[in-house]
Amino acid sequence: MTEVIIYTKTTCPYCVRAKKLLEQQQLSYQEIKIDEHPEKRAEMIEKSNGRTTVPQIFINGNHRGGCDDLYAYFEKNSTLL
Repeated sequence: MTEVIIYTKTTCPYCVRAKKLLEQQQLSYQEIKIDEHPEKRAEMIEKSNGRTTVPQIFINGNHRGGCDDLYAYFEKNSTLL
């Protein structure tokens, strides 16, 4: 099973786009809203090698980047596997 974790903020349009793409790919995800859980922001920054913007997306423990990175990945690959 594929594990997807996405760090988001409630008002972020890129977060909405990334979640929509994951849903289109029929992937469930764990969403961590850093505006509701600010203590998770430092965790996100550490796991993403210093990136401070949202969304930050991790698939099976691998950092995929942000929204544009996720779209680029799916343009090159039809699935995650």
